[in-house]
Amino acid sequence: MTAKNQRLVLAGLAVLAVVGAALLALSALKDQAAFFYAPGDVEKSGLPLGREVRLGGMVAANSIARQPDGVSIRFRVTDGRATVPVAFTGIAPDLFRERSGVVAEGHFNPDGSFTATNLLAKHDEKYMPPEVAGAMHETKTLER
Repeated sequence: MTAKNQRLVLAGLAVLAVVGAALLALSALKDQAAFFYAPGDVEKSGLPLGREVRLGGMVAANSIARQPDGVSIRFRVTDGRATVPVAFTGIAPDLFRERSGVVAEGHFNPDGSFTATNLLAKHDEKYMPPEVAGAMHETKTLER
């Protein structure tokens, strides 16, 4: 085999190795990917049943109902076009409140409701962690 043929074989093997590694990575990530839906997307394209997804939007006004057990919450997520009822059991984030952004991770039920296993509260660009806000407040008080 000539040197040119050896280089071509090695280059071909390298390309095959890279393609194989990419295919393995994609197949491993396929099961871990959580798709993001807004309530309007669900209304338009139907329920993605049988897989973990993320539902994002705003918590509808006057929709948060805390259950007597102290850890279960029912609320509605809206994007202005559609609304989806959500049930969550666990400790909600401090920033979770009505008319604020939320991303709920979980799955859709056949009746159109959503069961969340995790809540992520979103904040606006003016948000400041309580520790930083408290330190700034103390600094301003000391400067006066």
